Amino acid sequence: MQLKIMPKKKRLSAGRVPLILFLCQMISALDVPLDLVQPPTITQQSPKDYIIDPRENIVIQCEAKGKPPPSFSWTRNGTHFDIDKDPLVTMKAGSGTLIINIMSEGKAETYEGVYQCTARNERGAAISNNIVVRPSRSPLWTKEKLEPLTLRSGQSLVLPCRPPIGLPPAIIFWMDNSFQRLPQSERVSQGLNGDLYFSNVLPEDSREDYICYARFNHTQTIQQKQPISVKVILVDELNDTIAANLSDTEVYGAKSSRERPPTFLTPEGNASNKEELRGNVLSLECIAEGLPTPVIYWIKEDGTLPINRTFYRNFQKTLQIIQVSEADSGKYQCIAKNALGVIHHTISVTVKAAPYWIMAPQNLVLSPGENGSLICRANGNPKPRISWLSNGVPIEIAPDDPSRKINGDTIIFSSVQERSSAVYQCNASNEYGYLLGNAFVNVLAEPPRILTSANTLYQVIANRPALLDCAFFGSPMPIIEWFKGTKGSALREDPYVLHENGTLEIPVAQKDSTGTYTCVARNKLGMAKNEVHLEIKDPTRIVKQPEYAVVQRGSTVSFECKVKHDHTLIPTVTWLKDNGELPSDGRFTIDKDHLVVADVSDNDGGTYTCVANTTLDNVSASAVLSVVAPTPTPAPIYDVPNPPFDLELTDQLDKSVQLSWTPGDDNNSPITKFVIEYEDAMHEAGLWHHQTEVPGTQTTAQLKLSPYVNYSFRVMAENSLGRSLPSEASEQYLTKAAEPDKNPMTVEGLGSEPDNLVITWQPLNGFESNGPGLQYKVSWRQKDGDDEWTSVVVANVSKYIVSGTPTFVPYLIKVQALNDVGFAPEPAVVMGHSGEDLPMVAPGNVHVTVVNSTLAEVHWDPVPLKSVRGHLQGYRIYYWTDQNSSKRNRRHIEKKILTFQGSKTHGMLPGLEPFSHYTLNVRVVNGKGEGPASPDRVFHTPEGVPSAPSSLKIVNPTLDSLTLEWDPPSHPNGILTEYTLKYQPINSTHELGPLVDLKIPANKTRWTLKNLNFSTRYKFYFYAQTSAGSGSQITEEAVTTVDEAMASRQVDIATQGWFIGLMCAVALLILILLIVCFIRRNKGGKYPVKEKEDAHADPEIQPMKEDDGTFGEYSDAEDHKPLKKGSRTPSDRTVKKEDSDDSLVDYGEGVNGQFNEDGSFIGQYSGKKEKEPAEGNESSEAPSPVNAMNSFV
Repeated sequence: MQLKIMPKKKRLSAGRVPLILFLCQMISALDVPLDLVQPPTITQQSPKDYIIDPRENIVIQCEAKGKPPPSFSWTRNGTHFDIDKDPLVTMKAGSGTLIINIMSEGKAETYEGVYQCTARNERGAAISNNIVVRPSRSPLWTKEKLEPLTLRSGQSLVLPCRPPIGLPPAIIFWMDNSFQRLPQSERVSQGLNGDLYFSNVLPEDSREDYICYARFNHTQTIQQKQPISVKVILVDELNDTIAANLSDTEVYGAKSSRERPPTFLTPEGNASNKEELRGNVLSLECIAEGLPTPVIYWIKEDGTLPINRTFYRNFQKTLQIIQVSEADSGKYQCIAKNALGVIHHTISVTVKAAPYWIMAPQNLVLSPGENGSLICRANGNPKPRISWLSNGVPIEIAPDDPSRKINGDTIIFSSVQERSSAVYQCNASNEYGYLLGNAFVNVLAEPPRILTSANTLYQVIANRPALLDCAFFGSPMPIIEWFKGTKGSALREDPYVLHENGTLEIPVAQKDSTGTYTCVARNKLGMAKNEVHLEIKDPTRIVKQPEYAVVQRGSTVSFECKVKHDHTLIPTVTWLKDNGELPSDGRFTIDKDHLVVADVSDNDGGTYTCVANTTLDNVSASAVLSVVAPTPTPAPIYDVPNPPFDLELTDQLDKSVQLSWTPGDDNNSPITKFVIEYEDAMHEAGLWHHQTEVPGTQTTAQLKLSPYVNYSFRVMAENSLGRSLPSEASEQYLTKAAEPDKNPMTVEGLGSEPDNLVITWQPLNGFESNGPGLQYKVSWRQKDGDDEWTSVVVANVSKYIVSGTPTFVPYLIKVQALNDVGFAPEPAVVMGHSGEDLPMVAPGNVHVTVVNSTLAEVHWDPVPLKSVRGHLQGYRIYYWTDQNSSKRNRRHIEKKILTFQGSKTHGMLPGLEPFSHYTLNVRVVNGKGEGPASPDRVFHTPEGVPSAPSSLKIVNPTLDSLTLEWDPPSHPNGILTEYTLKYQPINSTHELGPLVDLKIPANKTRWTLKNLNFSTRYKFYFYAQTSAGSGSQITEEAVTTVDEAMASRQVDIATQGWFIGLMCAVALLILILLIVCFIRRNKGGKYPVKEKEDAHADPEIQPMKEDDGTFGEYSDAEDHKPLKKGSRTPSDRTVKKEDSDDSLVDYGEGVNGQFNEDGSFIGQYSGKKEKEPAEGNESSEAPSPVNAMNSFV
């Protein structure tokens, strides 16, 4: 139904509400598990003001949860919206989200209106906000004829934009024809209304393309106004004829072009009014004209401008205050000033406020017969009216419930029964808006249940806090107790802290805290318990830290970092340089506990940090490396300077003094600077602090002083080699006291408990106190409330704790210093938060999509931000496998954790085991810790391919058989379907024979191969298969046995005498042939090679006799001539295949042939040898180098 503003009821003061009703509110912090009956809860809905893109389908969201699952209905403009009668409208399955298909037909304007969703089940009805649906609009500019403007230099000018009214409003900017933004300055700027204002024009402002553009972001369109032409003339430069022809009406405006005081172009008059809503950005604008260009200043007449929320835009012409509140109401004055005058304009600002929550109604879970209350408190300006609805119906006409009583903003329930379950709506409204809050009352009788996973293991570093979770639910509210071990009483006293959400805290965990802890939840309906385990680890320490080093360029330096850690944790040591990664340079090497830098250069100087990380903690240590120039050889002795002397104080004033000194010897290295330090003998005697530095050519310094300090000074000289020893201290000088001139820094507000606010700051040191009696004024108030500042003055401490605060509420905080003389300036206001508590709600709608056998994707619904009760840090998934759970103690199932930062609602789980059963749950994480776990979700990964069989052995070889034995794969990753055995023989030349493929049943671990060849080597390939495919293979080789009778008949031919004699005869014959060839060649005679060369010779290179030109024979004199056509080998001894069909193979076999120095061939000569067919897959002979070369040509 449509929300209506109801008459204001009499309000029950907070003091009259019984305390028991307030205590009952704790039950509302419990989130009802989704497997229990509960009224609907709206979990997602479209915004109140919903602007849609008319080019896309309309989606109006409405999601809700409940048990039984709720049904959904809609109203439009206050009447029932029957979606079945409109073919373009459908409702998303399992939700109330409407999808209106206007892309196929229909117009978005047809569906403008006010929509409201109702989610209903047997326990009640929840309603959404009124959702105002409007299509975005980007209308065109109206056509207009713009006359050119002519102005005298110095006149003011306003170029109107007046964009068409769109939805949402357009963004205005000015550009030229080239789509370049027009430059703006103090003289030329764009107003909030889009007009372009010129305080005075100059000749360079002349142009014909001043164009105003309107960008409509929602539809991603830009509309353009007609260009405006502006011409600026210098009257003094015109000749008399042109000047006589120019009348005043032909020149834009009536202002003089002479220098003049400021006047406002906008706003008009001396005063105006401005109204803004709380939380918005207050924008005030003043634009003035004048010559010279006026400068704008802003002040608040009755107060100061908020420091952290005030911003100046548009060259000081616009004042903006963000997050405006009622305190920002008042009179603001803008001042325009130039050399000829000053003008003022006062803007009266009134800040109104749409309703905002002080205490929104919270879900209430009660058991039959219990009491409770719903409280709805809101504020606004004007004060909002509160009205109640029950199941979407005004409570005045809703069915009567004797258990409830309405007192203004509170509904009190007494002795509730199951029929009291309902959803109540609180409507807080005024003329600027409304708030609608749904809260159910769910009457349940439910024994305790513990939601934290059983046997969770917590690991904590010693001397740090340990938090053991015990998320629970029950109605009535269970009582939680913790026990350690199997015996003993409940843990109630130090050192234990029991939180309301069931968490047990050990503030400082020690080694003896290790053990098993049991959480017990009881109510009148039953009891539940859960065990968790705590392990305390030793902290990681750096026992040997890197040390400061000074080295010369080109040398080597080593830093040591020795780490001691808990033996169950594995540390990783990382080195950083200047808090960044080490340079990717081979000169940097890390060897166990050392970082070594070789060949040091000037760029290597800096801070080196050793960081040791474990899964639970990290530590670091740093050292500085200084690089100096190497000592030249030979060279005079260089050293740091001698210390200065004769220090003298002159011109002694309250806040300054002059110090002079005499430099010491510079020891052959010029002094580059002097360093001055001071000692405060009153506050920090014996400690010297840096005061200032001056160049090495200066021997005096004017020193600024602080009040109430007893100063002494000393000076040190510095050159390229280092710094001198300090000089003797000067005489003492005591300055007068004054009020503090600064406030504490690093002011923070963070709660250590859910009901407190710990305000901390960095206190001023004695030097900064400026006087005796240093104290601090600490002030705070709720950011979103109307409360006045609460202040307290504390001694010189650094912390103040505010107790009794609501959980995780923003506070405004300021800390001001004061002493016996007076107060420091007004401090800056910072925002903090009261303490966080563990999240109340577990992520809902957790579902898992299995991507493949090792990867799954998890989706979940985000929890309501209010239920986080702290800073949302992310979501954490716990997942574990139930595989082999029968073989191990379920208490020791290893759980893996993945954390997803921020507000992500899905994540991937990598590295899963195939063919496994997994369980997971999701928890939300804030700064306090984890919230309750979602219900466990179970999923299964599909089968994968198996690993290789664990082993393969060949046993019992015979003449014609081999027996194979194997072990199944260590990781079958599914159900084995069969084994595949492939084998093939290998001959003596390592050639592979035909491959035999054999399938073996999956239940076999032994197989005998028969009818094999005797004395033959076989190679085996063996792998397993599942339905997902074949796994990795394992290979093995084995040989069948030899027949002894045949072996005895085989004789090694190499040992026979006749064979040895034959080989000797062949060798002798070859030697004789070589000798004969050598002799014939020396005599110039021809031999077979010569004949071959003559037959294949190129006529261009045949040698000729000098007398008759006939061909002669080869001689040594021709050795230098080039070779062609393959008749001779080139000088680089390569043979090109394409040069000739004739090759070296025509003259010899393989590589046995060689060349003399003149290129002729030596060796056994024969005709071209035919290639022999190769057997098997590989050649039994090595390839010829000539053939190998030809294969690359």
